[in-house]
Amino acid sequence: MKVGLFVTCLVDLMRPSIGFASLRLLELAGYEVVVPAGQTCCGQPGYNSGDRAAAQALAKKLIDEFAGCEYVVVPSGSCAGMIRTHYPELLTEMPELNAAVESLARKTYELTDFLVNVARIASVPGQFKGSVTYHDSCSGLREMNVKEQPRALLSKVNGLSLREMQQPEQCCGFGGTFAVKYGEISTRIADLKCADVQSVAADALVLGDLGCMLNIEGRLRRRGDQDTRVWHVAEVLAGMADDVDTNSHARA
Repeated sequence: MKVGLFVTCLVDLMRPSIGFASLRLLELAGYEVVVPAGQTCCGQPGYNSGDRAAAQALAKKLIDEFAGCEYVVVPSGSCAGMIRTHYPELLTEMPELNAAVESLARKTYELTDFLVNVARIASVPGQFKGSVTYHDSCSGLREMNVKEQPRALLSKVNGLSLREMQQPEQCCGFGGTFAVKYGEISTRIADLKCADVQSVAADALVLGDLGCMLNIEGRLRRRGDQDTRVWHVAEVLAGMADDVDTNSHARA
């Protein structure tokens, strides 16, 4: 069965290890994985900023690139949510694409949702002797209904214990262009999230969206926390987390 991996532009540019970890997990689950070489962005930044034409062009490009795949898997709740939730509205002016848009929306999954509910994997290769806390990214939670899936998979990681924050569903303040337009508000929200992360004294923060990862990790480092590691759930599940120097990825 052919699965298209949409790596996302942010993963490609900032943390390719997430893409390689996702690839490993999908291949271990028994799928033929296709990674279109020309893939770029899902169009979400343009869509959120009001550049509808640019977002539509990228959406049409993505539809063509993954047309031959039975599933499209994305290691990002926000990009998966853009495809499944927002493409139908974005491309309403192009009725000739309705069937293709509906087909793409039906077969697009966030990574952990796919591994749990489609692949139904029984085990993961990752091992971690320590504790983690999990942040529920807004789009993954509210647009893709991703909540229990990553926790179910983390429970399969040998040696790992999960410590829940008081408000794991609270926004981190990133929100794509929101963090740029409303920097002071975003910083305050990030500070509240960082305090919640630090309150559980876990060895690592794990989550499923790189935008949120960069935002929270950057704020943790600016607050003086050099110890809490920040990993994508795919890196942990694939056993690749220890290969990542998270301090080198803080950008916010």
